[in-house]
This record gives sequence, structure tokens and C-alpha cells, in this order.
Amino acid sequence: MNILIAQPLLEKELKQLEREIQSYPDVDVLIFPEGYVNNNVELACDLARKFSKIIISGHKQPKDRALIIDREGQILLDRAKYDESILVESEGKIIGFMLCDEIVIQGMSNLKATKIHFVVHPIGVGMFSDDQFDEWIEEARKYAMQYKTMIIGTSHADGSFRDSDISIPIAYCIDGDGKEVFISRNDTRTRILNFETRQVIII
Repeated sequence: MNILIAQPLLEKELKQLEREIQSYPDVDVLIFPEGYVNNNVELACDLARKFSKIIISGHKQPKDRALIIDREGQILLDRAKYDESILVESEGKIIGFMLCDEIVIQGMSNLKATKIHFVVHPIGVGMFSDDQFDEWIEEARKYAMQYKTMIIGTSHADGSFRDSDISIPIAYCIDGDGKEVFISRNDTRTRILNFETRQVIII
């Protein structure tokens, strides 16, 4: 399974999602940040169905919601931020989901111990300090080791939190042993991860 991890610009449409889908036909799953799909859920479903891709991101209705769409364009997960965590099964893989600051507010502590193949962590905007960057990586490492699973996170390439003058784009992947597969700090290039080999291609 090949997983594309994108750090797009904030946009009203889904131009980068469309480009990535068409440019990398060998990709199975595309992970985009919190809120990226925005009000374009129907279009995202159409793209997933047309190109036979799994799309994982978030949208607003009007508040942030977690979103997983399967290859048939069917919505597997659409839950409000801060609602109880839910595991989703797709193509034999059990997927967990933490939406942005859920990682520091509630994490995945309400899940019963089970096999989770990977957890996605779509983040809205970049980190507002180096301390926050380090804190969120360490929280992700904690949950990766607790559940013996891979955690993959990504933010938008631009935007800032509230009135902060700092925005550090973040993307990362940590495996079930707590080891870094990659950590991207202020480097917004797209990455493609081979789930089985842990090899990463930077685009």
C-alpha cells in the first residue's frame, strides 16, 4: 500500500488533491490536512470513485469533522471533532483517526486495545512554536508505542493559529516502536510512503 502525505496550501477548491491523484496513479491512500476538503465533500467522493483512491482528510459543516472516503466514493467516517474516537476498517486495514489538537486533548485513550494498522492525524495549520512542534511529535510517539501502530500526520503549508506570527508546517510518520520514519519541519514537499517497506519518496 502506497500512502501519499500532502501539505497543500489552504484553498477553497481541491486543486492539489486533483493534481496528486492524477500525477501518482500507484498511490492507494491520500492524506490531506484538517479542513482541507472544506465544503467539497461531494467532489472528494467523486474523485475517490473516479480514480479508485482512499481519501483521508477533514471538512467543515460548519465545524471541523474527520473524513475517510473509500475507493467507491462512499464515506466510511464522518465524525465531529472531539467526538468519541472510532476505528474504521478499509481493505483489511484498521484505521484510527485523531483530528488536529485531539492528539493533546483526548488522544486515543478511549479506544479498547485492538489491532490498529495505522492512525491518521490531519492537522489544520502549522505549529506556532518549536515547543509545540516537539510536544505533538512526542504525543504521537506515545500513542504509536501504546497501540503498536504507525501514526501519520500532516498540516497545511500555510496559515497560522489565531494571531500567532509563526507557522511551522509539519508532517511526520512514526512507527509502532516509536521510531521516526520521517519528520518534516517547515518542508512542505509531498511524501509517498510504502506502508509495507517504510520507504519514503519525497516529491
